[in-house]
Amino acid sequence: MRRLFYMCALAACAMATAACGHARESTVSTAAPVNTPPPSVAQATGSGLEHGDHNPHHGGVVYMYDDMHYEVVLDPVGHHRIYFSDATRADLPASAASGVTLTIERSQAAPETVAGVIDDHGESWILDGTPVGQRETSVRVSFVAHGTPYWIDVPFIPSAQ
Repeated sequence: MRRLFYMCALAACAMATAACGHARESTVSTAAPVNTPPPSVAQATGSGLEHGDHNPHHGGVVYMYDDMHYEVVLDPVGHHRIYFSDATRADLPASAASGVTLTIERSQAAPETVAGVIDDHGESWILDGTPVGQRETSVRVSFVAHGTPYWIDVPFIPSAQ
């Protein structure tokens, strides 16, 4: 009788362990991001995970909108640029967005709105304004992407270049 009890207890533990292991596998597999490429694909493309790279490629600050990144390069002299890239940070043509403007808000002056133009190579938006010398300056970045207007207010952080 005692042996039967141990056999039943052992069988119950084995079934519980198998069920827990199955549930754990199921949880892990369903929790994995759907858009994550297998490691071999990520290594082959050199892109890594979507939205994983937020390092500036042009000396500015990288932000995100929807499925794309944009890098805002602010220059104290007033020569600003905005670059667009996709979810994996592959460069997009400047035409990926339209109606790009910066509104520079200084503490002691009226806001300055600067309309952008696409550079000669089609790589970035150029926005030329007056020099920015004050610390308490913010910038409203505006553009249209995927047919939708977008804007964000950011602090004036001069480019690293």
